[in-house]
Amino acid sequence: MKCKLVKGSKENLKEQCALLGSRGKMDLGPIIEKVEVIIDDIKKNGDSAVLKYTKKFDKADLTPETMKVSQAEIDAALTEVDPELLEILKKAAANIRSFHENQKEEGFMTEVGKGAFVGAVVRPISVAGIYVPGGTAPLPSTVLMDVIPASVAGVPRIVFCTPPRADGSIAPVILAAATIAGATEIYKVGGSQAVAAMAYGTETIPRVDKICGPGNIYVNTAKRLVFGQVDIDMFAGPSEILIIADGTADPEFAAADMLSQAEHDKIASAILVTTSEEYAGKVLEAVDRRSEQASRKEILEESLPNYCSIIVCDDLDTAIDFSEEIAPEHLELLLENPEEVLGRIKNAGAVFMGSWSPEPLGDYFAGPNHTLPTSGTARFFSPLNTGDFYKKMSVINYNEESLREVYKDVAAFADSEGLACHAASIRVRFED
Repeated sequence: MKCKLVKGSKENLKEQCALLGSRGKMDLGPIIEKVEVIIDDIKKNGDSAVLKYTKKFDKADLTPETMKVSQAEIDAALTEVDPELLEILKKAAANIRSFHENQKEEGFMTEVGKGAFVGAVVRPISVAGIYVPGGTAPLPSTVLMDVIPASVAGVPRIVFCTPPRADGSIAPVILAAATIAGATEIYKVGGSQAVAAMAYGTETIPRVDKICGPGNIYVNTAKRLVFGQVDIDMFAGPSEILIIADGTADPEFAAADMLSQAEHDKIASAILVTTSEEYAGKVLEAVDRRSEQASRKEILEESLPNYCSIIVCDDLDTAIDFSEEIAPEHLELLLENPEEVLGRIKNAGAVFMGSWSPEPLGDYFAGPNHTLPTSGTARFFSPLNTGDFYKKMSVINYNEESLREVYKDVAAFADSEGLACHAASIRVRFED
């Protein structure tokens, strides 16, 4: 089950990046064809198509009335969830909400001369669509992370979709989390059919402005196909962690943190880059020992040998170069003085500082969003944030005096582009 121990070099950096980039890559043609059929069906047939696919894929026999979660179901769920867990959800939600409150945006208005003003106004989108998959276990943490930023941004209507269980119910902890987070309506629909329903609307499910949330290859393909009809958050890939260690942290910490991501799925990636060969050996031993005792051992048997590595570099500069090139989703700095390195990090979804900031702290409780860019996209994507649920409108407000001062320049600019009607639109206000 061992992960690889390798010597760091520019060559195997390229190999490692290529390996990460290949995760989950497949011929999408057949998947695109299947998803396009579902999208077209839902565009044409609305609720009936959604219910058909819900019965086919989730084995749940629903009606338009039971597809929407009732207040009675929500109330029952809140009583069914363990009270201690419910309090933990509320604490986590408070931390997440507090963090995202700091990301609120305001517009501006600037005077540019003689009573002329230009600026921007910030408005929340009208309807947000949040999708959270069912999978092998409920994910209330993802519910909190995806719904709360929309709520903080002031989105008035937050549509939440998640696949039902075969009996037509949703796990109580998911309903509890969605309610705590601020979802305004909840629907029992999953997969690419949920994405299509939110993108185009049905008789029951409203059309949204933006779709956020993770999912399998069918969900992600549907998001790609409806992008443009609606906005989306990002194209999320398999989970990953990169740890930079100088050998001062407990090797058991590093091993446990690597496994925390490697257990996600068979193509999850966990990489440790260190300047100490002795430390690398200790971490490798701990990873192998801990993985044998893990509850998701069958997943680790695939992810560890294929997508996990311990890389020994000559110096910290080389380790940082590795990280910057890979642009990991999660970056842990298991260093004696991580603050001294943070200023050099540009490409990462989230950075975890030192031995007492393990990655799962960010997954569940600290407050920053855990919906993060993967597969190197941290070079240009950011974590899901409050700003993702805003749109901005430019405002131009000139009066007669301020326009008179510049109208000749504007008209001449339009003339230079051969757009005579543009120029006339300006001159007509001042010339006979």
